[in-house]
Amino acid sequence: MKGFYRSKYTTPSGEVRYAAVTQFEATDARRAFPCWDEPAIKATFDISLVVPKDRVALSNMNVIDRKPYPDDENVVEVKFARTPVMSTYLVAFVVGEYDFVETRSKDGVCVRVYTPVGKAEQGKFALEVAAKTLPFYKDYFNVPYPLPKIDLIAIADFAAGAMENWGLVTYRETALLIDPKNSCSSSRQWVALVVGHELAHQWFGNLVTMEWWTHLWLNEGFASWIEYLCVDHCFPEYDIWTQFVSADYTRAQELDALDNSHPIEVSVGHPSEVDEIFDAISYSKGASVIRMLHDYIGDKDFKKGMNMYLTKFQQKNAATEDLWESLENASGKPIAAVMNTWTKQMGFPLIYVEAEQVEDDRLLRLSQRKFCASGPYAGEDCPQWMVPITISTSEDPNHAKLKILMDKPEMNVVLKNVKPDQWVKLNLGTVGFYRTQYSSAMLESLLPGIRDLSLPPVDRLGLQNDLFSLARAGIISTVEVLKVMEAFVNEPNYTVWSDLSCNLGILSTLLSHTDFYEEIQEFVKDVFSPIGERLGWDPKPGEGHLDALLRGLVLGKLGKAGHKATLEEARRRFKDHVEGKQILSADLRSPVYLTVLKHGDGTTLDIMLKLHKQADMQEEKNRIERVLGATLSPELIQKVLTFALSEEVRPQDTVSVIGGVAGGSKHGRKAAWKFIKDNWEELYNRYQGGFLISRLIKLSVEGFAVDKMAGEVKAFFESHPAPSAERTIQQCCENILLNAAWLKRDAESIHQYLLQRKASPPTA
Repeated sequence: MKGFYRSKYTTPSGEVRYAAVTQFEATDARRAFPCWDEPAIKATFDISLVVPKDRVALSNMNVIDRKPYPDDENVVEVKFARTPVMSTYLVAFVVGEYDFVETRSKDGVCVRVYTPVGKAEQGKFALEVAAKTLPFYKDYFNVPYPLPKIDLIAIADFAAGAMENWGLVTYRETALLIDPKNSCSSSRQWVALVVGHELAHQWFGNLVTMEWWTHLWLNEGFASWIEYLCVDHCFPEYDIWTQFVSADYTRAQELDALDNSHPIEVSVGHPSEVDEIFDAISYSKGASVIRMLHDYIGDKDFKKGMNMYLTKFQQKNAATEDLWESLENASGKPIAAVMNTWTKQMGFPLIYVEAEQVEDDRLLRLSQRKFCASGPYAGEDCPQWMVPITISTSEDPNHAKLKILMDKPEMNVVLKNVKPDQWVKLNLGTVGFYRTQYSSAMLESLLPGIRDLSLPPVDRLGLQNDLFSLARAGIISTVEVLKVMEAFVNEPNYTVWSDLSCNLGILSTLLSHTDFYEEIQEFVKDVFSPIGERLGWDPKPGEGHLDALLRGLVLGKLGKAGHKATLEEARRRFKDHVEGKQILSADLRSPVYLTVLKHGDGTTLDIMLKLHKQADMQEEKNRIERVLGATLSPELIQKVLTFALSEEVRPQDTVSVIGGVAGGSKHGRKAAWKFIKDNWEELYNRYQGGFLISRLIKLSVEGFAVDKMAGEVKAFFESHPAPSAERTIQQCCENILLNAAWLKRDAESIHQYLLQRKASPPTA
């Protein structure tokens, strides 16, 4: 799926055909035509394609001529307008059979979404988002969209999520197509985000391009931040910024706390090193530090700086320093000095804070040290950051009482007029890229704010996530966090639940290595059943996007944990769905499929595979592929793994089937790892390096928690090298050792706590 390649698809009548498509980032334009294949060596391109006359031919620019080809009457020559000055990795061409829907944005740009034949209807949602997004960016950057048209096209076999080729953006089908009847809420949200991300690149990346791959993070981090700004503009009801914290910010912190993380800016030599940095540091940490920077500068000056940057460097190349300079000129703040501490050194700080009441004021003592997943930082010369810190109090939880820049290891801060009974919280909105550890007295005073919801949702989420990470690193005990998790019984917010659910999932996986796995399932049922009862199975009048997401999350969690009533209802609804009596709404399909498979047998698996074969929509196929790994019996697990490599599964989706097996159960984890070793050659040849191989390794070995497994993984890849996944392999081995240490440290106390809880259930 690199260079100029063929993509296989099936026509509505069931015939297999091929399209020809391109994917040139980072260094594969050279597979299609001879070129100086580096981002700073820009040129204009005159492209003509000689193609069968019944096929659609597209490229970056508009068609200016189409004429019969002299030697063959079935072929035509299609000529495209000359492109602006641009990098080779953004050149694109596609030849195939497509339908399209089109509109004009209010700035008069022709926008089209190309879909598989017969599915034009499914391009309408993305078209609507794209048409709203172009004018939003034009206003935000105060620079018009530079080309006469933009096409968004769904490609059958596609390794990435999407690619921002100038004027011809390519997507996986699941990142572009939405069927009003069969698409779930999370898919709509995903499509909106990916469209927002790729269109941002038309300015930031395409018009102004990074000088060299070292600055890739700027491209991706920036687009990963602004896609949320854009979706928030188009769909304010998504509460998307809270979701950012759970999806990007906490994910980046998890990776960046490892010894085998890397700085945002990495020097790149060989092409295989470029593939390796398409990771959560470049995207999610990049986006998180830009969000922190935007908050530190303020929106008005940030926009002004962005405009200076884009105007100064349009059609040219720029480095990270150039952006800092523009933002510094616009804001008058020491941007480069602050940001270099975040982009040039890896990791992030843990801010320890304690408080003392002095008459009517509160004195805070802050200190910063690097946060490490393995526990307190022990090395010499601890790195330091310049940390923009905001502090709020219970008097006004939504606004900062004080903003400071912490530019030394320790600081004292006085908050005027804070009464003894008021709580104080750092990192309002969970915007600063750091974790906070409170003294026990400060933490005690914050916990009621979780129960009575006086702490804003994103702050409740941040507090819980920090505590979970501190426990994982052995700085506090896991039992303390379980107690805090129980305080979330009145929680209404989807994203807060999503983050809790993620952390409980990590803990469940860890405890699958013990003989009290069932007890943690009981805990999960206790935490999730009150909200499950409040929500019920069917949407109530007046509910929106977030309610639908929450219902799917909670029912899936309860079903997986074996909650009796949820399991019975899921089986009943599944039976009606399969018999065609009552089709499941798209939002309920994942949780129901997962529940019946996990507690089902070979017949259930056969029915699921049949549904997969019948599904006309890639989204539905993916939905089924992701849950197949929930099945528990060893022979069915083998059947699922064999299915993963079959013709039935698109090459880019094999990874999620195998990953699902590894994440599904203890036995699944062992089976998936053995399967990868047994089929390594085929898997490696299929993905040829690239970032899918990294994802496959990460998904399949991360859950182990025995020291010797780290050695086994390391040894396997020493004899089967995967250069583009080297760093991922080191991170996985580190995570396995961390899991093992966590288990040794806390398993016994967790077990005691769960037993004692069972003996005297908490009173609601």
